[in-house]
Amino acid sequence: MSQLGATITKEGIRFAVWSSSARRIWVSIFDERGRREIDRLELQPEGDGVHTLFVAGLAAGTRYGFRADGDYAPEQGLWFDPDKLLADPYAVEIDRPYAYDGRLAARQGEGGDTASLMPKAIAGALPEPLPALPPLFRPGGLIYEVQVRAFTKLHPDIPEKQRGTIAALAHPLVVEHLQKLGVAAVELMPVTASIDERHLPPLGLGNAWGYNPVTFMALDPRLAPGGLAELRETVAALREAGIGTILDLVFNHTGESDRLGPTLSLRGLDNRAYYRHEADGALVNDTGTGNMVACDHPVVREMVLDTLRHFVQHAGVDGFRFDLAPILGRVDGVFDADAPLLNAIRNDPVLADRVLVAEPWDIGPDGYQLGNFPPPFLEWNDKYRDDIRRFWRGDGGMIGALATRLAGSSDVFAKPGQATVRSINFIAAHDGMTLADIVAYEHKHNEANGEQNRDGHDDNLSWNNGVEGQTDDQSIVTARFDDQRALLATLFASRGTIMLTAGHEFGRTQRGNNNAYAQDNDITWLDWAGRDRALERYTALLAKMRRAAPALLDASFLTGEPAAGSEIADVVWLSETGVPLDEAAWHDPRRHRLVMVLGDEDGRLAVIINGDRRACMFTLPERAGFHWCPAIETDSGDISRPVLGRTVIFMIESRAAQAGAGESHDG
Repeated sequence: MSQLGATITKEGIRFAVWSSSARRIWVSIFDERGRREIDRLELQPEGDGVHTLFVAGLAAGTRYGFRADGDYAPEQGLWFDPDKLLADPYAVEIDRPYAYDGRLAARQGEGGDTASLMPKAIAGALPEPLPALPPLFRPGGLIYEVQVRAFTKLHPDIPEKQRGTIAALAHPLVVEHLQKLGVAAVELMPVTASIDERHLPPLGLGNAWGYNPVTFMALDPRLAPGGLAELRETVAALREAGIGTILDLVFNHTGESDRLGPTLSLRGLDNRAYYRHEADGALVNDTGTGNMVACDHPVVREMVLDTLRHFVQHAGVDGFRFDLAPILGRVDGVFDADAPLLNAIRNDPVLADRVLVAEPWDIGPDGYQLGNFPPPFLEWNDKYRDDIRRFWRGDGGMIGALATRLAGSSDVFAKPGQATVRSINFIAAHDGMTLADIVAYEHKHNEANGEQNRDGHDDNLSWNNGVEGQTDDQSIVTARFDDQRALLATLFASRGTIMLTAGHEFGRTQRGNNNAYAQDNDITWLDWAGRDRALERYTALLAKMRRAAPALLDASFLTGEPAAGSEIADVVWLSETGVPLDEAAWHDPRRHRLVMVLGDEDGRLAVIINGDRRACMFTLPERAGFHWCPAIETDSGDISRPVLGRTVIFMIESRAAQAGAGESHDG
């Protein structure tokens, strides 16, 4: 297909846009401030739905938008209206953020011209493609999920003008914090331009997360006032520090929403082609947002691929996380692991080596697809999240599930021909309660969202340790601290990639709000000044321990057998007495204790989990020439005395010093 968007040459600009149904398409040219339309020129059909026009004399910085005319019959999925200024689907920069206005959703002839309500695309020459460097991130590492604006909005040591932007991620103090946590890659929640859902402005709220895109390539000016260059420079700075960058992208729907939504871009260009529809013309809503992008359409498929290539070649990102990823694999509405788009991403020369992360569910028919994405896709593992929460909440009969999740969820990912763990293990993410709130709130508290607490999930698998929400009771405060430590330790002890959402390492709270997408305020902004530094130090120790433990970073499945040429099993599961669990112990609903011993010839790592509220003595198997010592130098890293309840400790087996070396061999 002919190159789409605005292509700058020495002589002018070539505009190109695709529509299979529009009878006429124009490009509107605006003044340098984007306020006044100074020209409207009609594009010419070039074939295969492509409409083009070369305009001599135009240069980089030109502000523009498209208009399209054709049949207007919304009940049939036709929304052509020349009064609607349309964003270029291939725009790489816009001059201001999108803002919802009811006139954008007005029917033909009722709302007037929308040019004054719409951002204008800015034509610009892209920088030279970056060298093709391999991703820094490797499966088994730590992904750090970041909401860009909330992350540094309250950071006292970052220049105020830079707070809340992509550039702030490259600040030396931020980089230092990431390195201390052992972050292998930051995963940026959506940074492309998005729009508020129509119910939010009347409530005085706005979409803070960005999961409501309009155009896929243009960055949101609020997050990247420096445009693509800002992202490119930040990615480079993080890479210099050994940290990769993953972009969370939304291709499953757009902010044009349902039949009552605004006409902003794809709807006005070719609604029936860009979105999936029922036989009666109604929009399919497998996303729960009002529309669903038709990712099985060849033109949409190429637009997605072009977007991914754009961010790899011109920003240097390591990879992508795909929101509601089954949509990308739906063919005629049915998920197919061999869908053309999924295969195209995996086999594209630019994209084949990138990190690919799937959120493996949507709300459509057969929408839960955990474990069904093809390699090399990594997948968010909600079974891990739920089972770990259940165990630490105190649910009975969870020892088997705990071991399975610690070992990489082979029940989900061990498919024929697949020998590596593709699980992304997480206990809390942006969507849901924060880690601190899981142990402080038994129920959601979403009143600030303006929906009478009806939004968000009701079953959070959370507990409050005796009091709902904030308390001055020191015993409860201590219990919550210990629970957070235990949850974090379990995460860092797990086989496979692990994910930590920013701020969860130091007790970030959203005051029980488990759906804070509309809270661009202190509910979601990280409180750097008030962070729990003791918890933060402990998380850093966990990170240091994990980086030094090859058995935790290994992404292959555990077998319970020795590797070739070894006598040490890669894992054994023990009771507190140091003997392997028998069938009865595995199925004992009252059992809340487990020891996982990961091993190789150079030394074993023991993960001792006491999920009971009672202290208990633990015994580890001895081996000639080795002794056990704490893997994390904390007061609890000692099994010479009872291990306190609700605790995880790590012991590492080291070679004993040679006789005569003058060192103690006690262990």
